[in-house]
Amino acid sequence: MKANVLLLYVALALGGCAASKTTYLQLTPMTGDVARIDGRMVTRGEVDSVVIVASFEREDMEYLAMDIEIKNRSGRAINFDPSNFRYVALDANEDTLRESQNQTLALFRTAANPALETELVKDKIAKETRRLKTAKIINTVLFVAIAASDVSSSSRRQSGESWVRNRISHDGAYNLLQAKRVIDHGTFANRMQRYDFESYRWRELALRRTYIQPGESVRGFVYLPKTMQASFIKMLYPMPETNGVTLTFMQSTTKQRPK
Repeated sequence: MKANVLLLYVALALGGCAASKTTYLQLTPMTGDVARIDGRMVTRGEVDSVVIVASFEREDMEYLAMDIEIKNRSGRAINFDPSNFRYVALDANEDTLRESQNQTLALFRTAANPALETELVKDKIAKETRRLKTAKIINTVLFVAIAASDVSSSSRRQSGESWVRNRISHDGAYNLLQAKRVIDHGTFANRMQRYDFESYRWRELALRRTYIQPGESVRGFVYLPKTMQASFIKMLYPMPETNGVTLTFMQSTTKQRPK
């Protein structure tokens, strides 16, 4: 394999990452008993002696992290499941948005299931470990090919100009391969750090399925998948024999990270 071909291959392997312009989402409650508490807009809804207090915490990767407290003021235990939270996305006129793939369907999203997401993170970690092993094999093959090309070209009789060009090409290939190795390990470390956080998020921060006894409450984060095009989201927690608790939030975008 010629040095210039190797140089191109390694350069392509390093590509594919481009900086993207960042925008941030902000959610403001529009319905329910809205109040400002500790500088944050909080809303409250109640149906059948079940109270839901909700506020927007932050964007969290592909999710909206909602700070949710469920209070059971009824006389019976409640089987609470955070993945029952859902929302319908609305446009600026508060009309229902439609799925891009099927305009007959409302744009409807359900909250993440922490138990399921925990298992998915384990799969991501295993996949990333396999990816690094594959990258190491490819790097070894590339190094052997570059070294063989270097030895072969160096043993041939050539002019001084050809020798200089050949040396520059192979040195460049070695340097790019080393850069690829650094990037491979850096990517692995960054992704594993992200997966460690995701595991912690689902294990420690997220509300999980539980029974809430009469007079008790639970609080934590519920993670809703983001819909960037929505102007409003109508969030619902359904309950047996009622329409459930519905709370609407206005969604806006900003180029500055919300405080």
